[in-house]
Amino acid sequence: MARRTTPTGHATRGTTGTNRLRRVDRWIAARREFTTATNPLVVDLGFGASGVTAFELYARLVKVNAGTEVLGVEIDADRVARATQQLAEVRAGTTTFPADARVSFAKGGFETPTARAPRIIRAFNVLRQYDEADVAAAWALMAHRLEPGGLLVEGTCDEIGRVSSWIDIDPTATPLRLTVSLRLAGLESPSIVAERLPKALIHHNVPGQRVHAYLAALDDAWERSAPLGTFGPVQRWLATVRAVKDAGWPVQGTASRWRLGEVTVDWAAVAP
Repeated sequence: MARRTTPTGHATRGTTGTNRLRRVDRWIAARREFTTATNPLVVDLGFGASGVTAFELYARLVKVNAGTEVLGVEIDADRVARATQQLAEVRAGTTTFPADARVSFAKGGFETPTARAPRIIRAFNVLRQYDEADVAAAWALMAHRLEPGGLLVEGTCDEIGRVSSWIDIDPTATPLRLTVSLRLAGLESPSIVAERLPKALIHHNVPGQRVHAYLAALDDAWERSAPLGTFGPVQRWLATVRAVKDAGWPVQGTASRWRLGEVTVDWAAVAP
């Protein structure tokens, strides 16, 4: 049964943008932890002023796993009421989302009040508005609600979703990886993500810290790969990621992910 408790956390600014979270949604949709799950419950924690991110998350994930269910969780009761009204419009068939979408909304915070253990919890643009000292406790509250094999995906992005980064965390609240995802067209340097790093890292992007060295390595490889820009930004990015990997950074994945503007690295390589 869902846990009956006082919501943990506080209301954030609630900025919500259509299609803003497409990059992290795309990453979740490709993760084995999600694709192999049976009837996965996915939580959009801190969805903000509009329920649109929950509807978009469902629409993207159900294409990969037909049993997907999405629950939007917000600590602000007015936002839950607004999202519930949006859900009524979806049910009436007056939106672009499927009328039978398995989406619902509930009031709650980091304690994640769900009737069953979630497979995935996505908490985006939430902890960036907290103090760094609050991060570990929030991770633990959310991660410990996951079912075995689940993932907490916590991160941030810019207002239009072109610059994004996130950390994925296992049910023991252990961070596993850092992923950076960027729009490659017009990209000046990968370190543009510095201002959109997750809260656990953003204050550590200073000389002598591992995340600073990592972003510097990406910038250096991007600069050295400039001649490949003749063939387009994707080829330049692929060369950048390969160069960083060849230099010893524990980069994960293959070119099929990298060409999307992504690069994922082991958490230990960037941890404070």
